[in-house]
Amino acid sequence: MNKENQTLTMETLASLCKRRGFIFQTSEIYGGINGFWDYGPLGTELKRNIRGSWWHSVVQTRDDVVGLDSSIIMHSKTWEASGHIDGFSDPMVDCKSCKKRYRGDQLCEEQGKALQNEAGTYSLPEGIKCPACGSKDLTEPKAFNLMFKTFVGPVENDSTVAYLRPETAQGIFAQFQNVCSVARQKVPFGIAQIGKAFRNEINPRNYTFRSREFEQMELEFFIKPGSDEEWHNSWVEERLKWYESIGLPGSSLHKYVYPKDELAHYASACVDIMYDFPFGTQELEGIAARGDFDLSRHQECSGKSMAYFDQESNEKFIPHVIEPSAGVDRIALALLCNAYTEEWVAKGESSEIIPAEPGKKPPEGYEARTVMKFAPAIAPIKVAVFPLVKNKPQLLEKARGVFDKLKVCWPSFWDQTGAIGRRYRRQDEIGTPFAVTVDFDTLEDDTVTLRERDSMKQERVRIDELIGKLHGALI
Repeated sequence: MNKENQTLTMETLASLCKRRGFIFQTSEIYGGINGFWDYGPLGTELKRNIRGSWWHSVVQTRDDVVGLDSSIIMHSKTWEASGHIDGFSDPMVDCKSCKKRYRGDQLCEEQGKALQNEAGTYSLPEGIKCPACGSKDLTEPKAFNLMFKTFVGPVENDSTVAYLRPETAQGIFAQFQNVCSVARQKVPFGIAQIGKAFRNEINPRNYTFRSREFEQMELEFFIKPGSDEEWHNSWVEERLKWYESIGLPGSSLHKYVYPKDELAHYASACVDIMYDFPFGTQELEGIAARGDFDLSRHQECSGKSMAYFDQESNEKFIPHVIEPSAGVDRIALALLCNAYTEEWVAKGESSEIIPAEPGKKPPEGYEARTVMKFAPAIAPIKVAVFPLVKNKPQLLEKARGVFDKLKVCWPSFWDQTGAIGRRYRRQDEIGTPFAVTVDFDTLEDDTVTLRERDSMKQERVRIDELIGKLHGALI
C-alpha cells in the first residue's frame, strides 16, 4: 500500500490479518457479530505498541500530563450532563422492501446528496434508494441513540439504568478536581486516558474502521481561558509529528480544519487528522478546543465546583480544554494498510527487489514477496531466531541461547521448521524487522547471520555485539 502503483482491498488485508493472527471476527464459530473484532497474538502486540508509543509521547516524556483509568460504567447523570442522552444519535433509515438498515447521512453521501436537517428533524432528499435492492421505499430518518444501555444490580427499572461509555473523556472531567488535589499540577496541564468505549453504530463498516466496541486514547489538556488558539495549534502539530514517528508518511496524512458552521456550539476550533485509507480519506484523530463546556456542565448538574484557583495570578476560573482524541483501532488499521507491500525479488543469492505490478506474474528469475513494512518500533515481533537445521542438538542449543538473550529485550520469535527461505518469508509477512540465523559457522566463531527485512541484506555479527546492534535499529 505504500507503493503508488499498488492497490489494496480490505478483503486482501483482512485475509492476511486472519491468516497471520492480527485480527479475527469475534465469535466467529457462531457466525460472528457485526462491528466487533478480536485481536490475535500479533494484533495484540501491535496495539500494545501503539498505546505504549502514545503514552510515551503524551505522558511519559512530558511533565505537564498525568494519567487516569476511569470506569467504563459511570453514573447515568454523567451522560445527562454531557448531552449524550438527549443528543448522541444518528439518523436511521430502513428499506421497507429488503429490510436493510442504513445511517441516513452516509446513505445520502454515497449517492452524492446531503441529508436534510431542519430544526433537528431529518428528511431524505429526492431520489435516494436502497443500495442493496434499489428500492426507493425507505422510511423517514429517525434519531437512534448510540449508547448501549444496561442495568446496575438485580432490579431492572429506570432507577438502575446505566450506559456503557461512548467515550472516555467524561471520566476525566468528572475526576478533574480529585486529580487536581493529588497530582501537584498547575494549569496548563493534562489528564490522559486509554480505554474501551462503545457505540451502537447503525451500520459498522470498512473492516475495523467503524466498530461498536473500540479503544480510545484521549487527552484533556486544561488551559487558562484566552490561550485556546495557541494551545490548539500546538497540539495539532504535536500529534502530526507523532503519526510520522510511528511510520505513517506525511504524504498520506491530511488536516481537515472545521469551518465555523461545522463546529459544535461550544467549540472554537477543531482539526481532524486524516489518513488515506483504501476506502477513502478518513479521520484518525480529532483535536478540538472545547472551551469550558464540559466542566461547566458537570458543575451545573452535580452542584460541585469545577473552578480552579490560580495562586500566581490570584484568579479563579473554570479551565478551558484542548482535546486530542485518537482511535487505537483506526491507527492500527492505518498502520496495517501502510505497511502492506507486494514486491518481486530476485531468486538465489541476489537481494534485488522491484515493485510488483498488480494483476501480473513476476518476470522470469523473480518471485513474489508480501512484506509488512512496519516501523521497527511498532512491529509486533522485533526479531526472529532460526537454527539452520533442527536435527543437530549442538546447533539448537546455541540458537536457543541466542533466543533466550533476545527475548528478554524484545518480543522475539523462534522458528526451527522449514527451509530458511520459507522462514524468512513468514517473518516478512508479519513485519519482523530482523532475523538471526545460527549456523555451523556460529559454532566455530560465535557469529550469526543478521538479515534485515526491507532490503533482505545479510551480515555476520558477533553474538556479544548483537543486542547493541539491534538496539540502535529498533528504537
